[in-house]
Amino acid sequence: MVSVTGENSNVAYTSRRSAVYGTRYMVASTQPLATNAGVRILEQGGNAADAAVAVAAALGVTEPFSTGLGGDCFCLFYSAKEKKVHGLNGSGRAPAALTIDRLRREFGVAGDEIPAHSAHAATVPGAAAGWVDTLQLFGSGRMSLADVLQPAIVLADSGFPVGELTSPFWRDGAKLLTTSSPNGGELLINGAGPLPGQVFQNTALASTMRLLAQNGARGFYEGPVASAIIDCLNESGCVMTLDDLCAHHSSTEEPISYEYRGHRLHECAPNCSGLAALLALGIVDALENSRTVPPVRDMAHNSAEHLHMVIEALRLAFADARRYVCDPDFSSMPVLQLLSPAYLAARAACFDPGSAAASVTHGTPLGGSDTVYFSVVDAEGNACSFVNSTFHSFGTGIVPRGCGFALQDRGCLFSLDPAHPNCLEPRKRPYHTIIPAIVTTDGDLFMSYGIMGGFNQPQAHLQVLLNIVCFGMNPQQALDAPRICIQVEDGRVAIEDGVSQHTMDQLQRMGHSVYIVTGLQRSLFGRGQVIRQYTDRLLGVRVLVAGSDPRSDGQATGC
Repeated sequence: MVSVTGENSNVAYTSRRSAVYGTRYMVASTQPLATNAGVRILEQGGNAADAAVAVAAALGVTEPFSTGLGGDCFCLFYSAKEKKVHGLNGSGRAPAALTIDRLRREFGVAGDEIPAHSAHAATVPGAAAGWVDTLQLFGSGRMSLADVLQPAIVLADSGFPVGELTSPFWRDGAKLLTTSSPNGGELLINGAGPLPGQVFQNTALASTMRLLAQNGARGFYEGPVASAIIDCLNESGCVMTLDDLCAHHSSTEEPISYEYRGHRLHECAPNCSGLAALLALGIVDALENSRTVPPVRDMAHNSAEHLHMVIEALRLAFADARRYVCDPDFSSMPVLQLLSPAYLAARAACFDPGSAAASVTHGTPLGGSDTVYFSVVDAEGNACSFVNSTFHSFGTGIVPRGCGFALQDRGCLFSLDPAHPNCLEPRKRPYHTIIPAIVTTDGDLFMSYGIMGGFNQPQAHLQVLLNIVCFGMNPQQALDAPRICIQVEDGRVAIEDGVSQHTMDQLQRMGHSVYIVTGLQRSLFGRGQVIRQYTDRLLGVRVLVAGSDPRSDGQATGC
């Protein structure tokens, strides 16, 4: 998740983009240079998974405040041959020596959560293993890890001109880097973030990626990189050890899904928060089925009626997700019960068409943040929907010496309430906001998409899906449309500039606390990528159409 404050917050926001079309392949990401890295791998014979890892690595070079080897990743892979969606969980775990009692007694941490950017919020970085496992599980077999990482290594070694919208976010994180780590200057130029168009070179990161390319995951979780990670964290008070790094592993998990109007939305299973998007979509479906609201397609887009329904469905979904989403290795998750028609209907019954709920609590089912998102669809019809993240901008702000990346602070999403399913425990994975998505129709790929941005992600997933399925927008139109975002901290509703004042006044009268967001602060609403697939009716040719969010420097490229 990203935010901009201070002198960098007044940059003008203007954009107009057309959808991008192709028939062979498509790559969409937040950085044109990273998109080009994926295209290069596809042209060399790689598939969607190979290209996705190339994009992930290149984004770690070009957008280090959002992502990189110091963070985590999640991946959904659609296999055209199997007509099946597979999931990979590349999130890291808490140190074995870290407990709630120790945090409070030895380190004086109070409150319900570990503070953002704190060294104690550092979890084992899962991205490196996630990249390796994505290639091994879903890659074409024609590309080595070294082949796939090469475009990123060249970018880091040679340097690259920093993007216009990338620069202010990077510059905004300079203070954190200089105060949190003696090595923070590795990601700055003379103590500051680079200006638009200024060339940034990161030879340290190139060296780190070479070790990963040569030795696989061992090149990251053992040896000099691992030692540098532990040294800088221990200097900052974190209790992570080399054993924590060596014990890390990704996991393959069956995605969870919900079908709406013939379109099945697939999300990663918990500890990922994709459940929130499915719950919200299921509540909208239940509201339509009960005729509590008219069909969404008959509503005026971004009208008060439409946005009120979206806001209330999301509030109910978040109440459940924040209560139940956790590491399933530590606590049972009632996913099937939460997504059952009976439970969704019961949650929908809490909806008042005329006013906002005064308070929203979780239900009781029977039984049992900074981020980059990118998408690739290849010539064989496979799709890779991928998210890589350090959570807050530059995560902890702690940079391992000579490694060229910052470490994430994902552990601040643990609860410090011992009775909560998502409470901090040794070697446990925290609640995760990052969620890639894939939509299928009758088993065929319909869309690979995602919208990054902390707790905004399931909110934007719902809005963009409804834009396409109910309002008939193409991917670029669906991303361009103004969005809303409920603030988890205080419940206020951020409304993006472009929604009418009349609609905002109506929402206010319904009881919603709303406020307008403009300029670069629009990063609050996330930065998405969408690739949709359909068949031309006349010639029977597959067509790919993509959009890249105007809230970033991104680009979709197809052929």
